[in-house]
Amino acid sequence: MSRRYDMLAVDLDGTLINSRGEVSVRNAAAIHAAREAGLRIVVCTGRGLAECRTYLDAIGQKDEVVVAGGSIIADPVSGRTVHRFSMGESMVRDVVDRLLARRVPAMVLKDPAEADYEYLVVRGAERLRLDAVMDWWFEVMRLRVRYVDHLHEDDHPEHSVRVGAFGYSDDMAAAAADLREAVGDQGHLHHFPAVVGPQHRSRLSHGRSFHILELFDACANKWSAVSCLAERDGIDPARIAAIGDEINDVAMIRGAGLGIAMGNAVPSVKSAAGRVAPTNDDDGVAHAVERLLSGEW
Repeated sequence: MSRRYDMLAVDLDGTLINSRGEVSVRNAAAIHAAREAGLRIVVCTGRGLAECRTYLDAIGQKDEVVVAGGSIIADPVSGRTVHRFSMGESMVRDVVDRLLARRVPAMVLKDPAEADYEYLVVRGAERLRLDAVMDWWFEVMRLRVRYVDHLHEDDHPEHSVRVGAFGYSDDMAAAAADLREAVGDQGHLHHFPAVVGPQHRSRLSHGRSFHILELFDACANKWSAVSCLAERDGIDPARIAAIGDEINDVAMIRGAGLGIAMGNAVPSVKSAAGRVAPTNDDDGVAHAVERLLSGEW
């Protein structure tokens, strides 16, 4: 049976990566089998390039990857940026000011191929502190972070691709509502559960969770970046399959010829998808790849 798809866009957290923070043997084998069968594998993640190196190595990823929620297409071998969807300086300034007014430090993600660090953390005149979760994340991921009190200390304003914040889910929801009103159709944002260690989960009271809030230029999402690669390589969007689980995957699940939701996906992803795979702890990616290669999907 002839292959129906030429490209497979795969999310990382909650999709290729299981709840133990691993790429299973079966999932890794499935990705290799897909490549052998001629599918172009495009990893699409909210993480920056430095934050996903371990997982890219686990699947032998050499082709370009979509990182930072779709705002950067990067070459994982050289670290070179192939394409970037930068944020306007005035929007960054407005968002940072609004976060600081809520006493929330702003995390401005940079294009690390152009700046000499991944994150610019703006603390404000009060020198607001990040939650210990973010300190842990920066240390574990060995990220380069620059801390400043004011945004005018930014040496690379043209290389900002995302403004983020971290906190409890209810606080992030309130901040998101404020920012949506501020940026209108000039940007898009979402917030979703953060990856945290067990030592931090133990701090949460019943029903609470930690969320990451992310704001991008209106043109930046995973599907925009995947489409950029597909157009360059002459791949029909109808011949792209995409698989994911979170709100930042909705655009690519909806845009692809076949959108596949993980069994653990949020409702908006499942409603946009044409198929549903098992969960990330049940090798859902391998299940999907096997059906794509057999022609069943």
